Amino acid sequence: MVTDHPVLELAGVDHVYPDGGTGLRGCTLALGRGRRHVLLGANGAGKSTVLRHLNGLLRPCAGELRCDGQPVGYSRAALAGLRRRVGLVFQDPERQLFAAHVGEDVSFGALNLGLDAATVAARVDAALDAVGLRDYAGRAVHHLSFGQKKRVCIAGVLAMEPEVLLLDEPMAGLDAPMQASLAALLDRLVARGVTVLLTTHDVDFAFAWADDIHLLAAGRCIASAPAGQLAARADLLQAAGHRVPLAFALHAQLAARGVLPPAPAPRSLPALLEALRALPATSTILENTA
Repeated sequence: MVTDHPVLELAGVDHVYPDGGTGLRGCTLALGRGRRHVLLGANGAGKSTVLRHLNGLLRPCAGELRCDGQPVGYSRAALAGLRRRVGLVFQDPERQLFAAHVGEDVSFGALNLGLDAATVAARVDAALDAVGLRDYAGRAVHHLSFGQKKRVCIAGVLAMEPEVLLLDEPMAGLDAPMQASLAALLDRLVARGVTVLLTTHDVDFAFAWADDIHLLAAGRCIASAPAGQLAARADLLQAAGHRVPLAFALHAQLAARGVLPPAPAPRSLPALLEALRALPATSTILENTA
């Protein structure tokens, strides 16, 4: 269903944990459909709490969760409907894995959707292939590495074919090639119309990859905007526990010296290097940087 509303939205959400700790306070955040979203914030800012609210695992103490512009109910049926559309991958795979073998674990969510066995099997194969574990269906989960377990968790959510995919620190514990592979997978999902929101502490990856950045500080979203608009906001980034991305900081210095034009700013270090390689090899560049 295509609407003008955000696919998911937190509106003025407060959350207080049973021990009295504050998770969120007046948090408002909207996810545009079919876009790459990154949630940035320091440890304890409330990033995981946001994800759990968006998936209905937590219920607001105040404010509300909206899906397609409508308030989400918290009956068993309403939450089941939400979770068919919104998949969540936890940071720690041990919290999500429970079956003895990979294929069993990946098939669990799809089976709970009431799909026939042939459809589930096809989805499991496709999901394992997507995360680079095509031949692992029969493997024992406890024999897997941390990174492999994390990929199994992602496959289990992908097998449910959600409209929205939420991932808590998905790059943590993955080596560089697997991080690149996961980013490419997420790009393919977005190209198919899936909305993706992930949390990360890697500000350089966030601004290179995301369409939209959301900054969280002390349980409140202090800024949401296209990545290019927030990259130079050192004040907001610092408030959220982050620095300006290196590519933008280096570009600003090079632009100030007349080496590169002030806009557009390359969003990653490889893109910045490509812009430098495209310059004519003349002594003027060296003179400008002296």
